[in-house]
Amino acid sequence: MEVKVVHTGKMKFRMHARQHVIECDQPAEIGGEDTAMTPPEIFLSALGSCAAFYAAQYLTIRKLADSGVEVTVEAEKQRGPARLGNFTIRVQTPMPLNEEQTQAIERSVHRCLIHQTMLQVPEIKIEIQTAQPEVMAADG
Repeated sequence: MEVKVVHTGKMKFRMHARQHVIECDQPAEIGGEDTAMTPPEIFLSALGSCAAFYAAQYLTIRKLADSGVEVTVEAEKQRGPARLGNFTIRVQTPMPLNEEQTQAIERSVHRCLIHQTMLQVPEIKIEIQTAQPEVMAADG
């Protein structure tokens, strides 16, 4: 799995994955143009869409609903180090569920790949690749 991020000016970036593109920006009050979500909002969107997928899959497989799931994700900014914390994933189903179904859909949402990645501290390597200086042609 790979995503390429390209700086397109000011505080804007364009993310490419396969044939898909999304953009991010910063709010105007900190120098951006507020033309797209911020990276933390995209992160919450990834968590929310993953949770929604697992919830919708549960409902579809059990023939309870084939659309209508809504997920809201909230998190707080924390410091020392700067990060997001205190996440809440709120799943709204399009129909009432009994207690057994509610527990089952919650277990299903817990299986979300993004959720599980956050629960296990991943190894993150940072590699810096600098532009190579152009080789000057020797006059001679």
